[in-house]
Amino acid sequence: MVEGVLPAHLEPFFWDYDFSSLRWESDRDLIIARILAVGDWEALQWLLRQEGKEGLREWIRARRGRGLDARRLRFWELVLDLPRREVNRWLRELRRDSWPGRSGG
Repeated sequence: MVEGVLPAHLEPFFWDYDFSSLRWESDRDLIIARILAVGDWEALQWLLRQEGKEGLREWIRARRGRGLDARRLRFWELVLDLPRREVNRWLRELRRDSWPGRSGG
């Protein structure tokens, strides 16, 4: 990767951004979140090379799985060896905090 410029194969995942202005250094959280949530195999492999398993594990843990649906979170639980109890807790929190579960106010 040349000075933070993202590889062209990632562009489809950032359709709502000016892709040419995205940089790893300044947009790291956005890039990780988007690729973890909707990336294909090639994008996920690129992300693992950039951040490493430990870096991604810590990124997900710091956000308690937010931004990932249950299917993706279970996938990353297996790939990154996240503690099952912890992931179960995050999923319960996400269900509890979801819109359908809110009471009127």
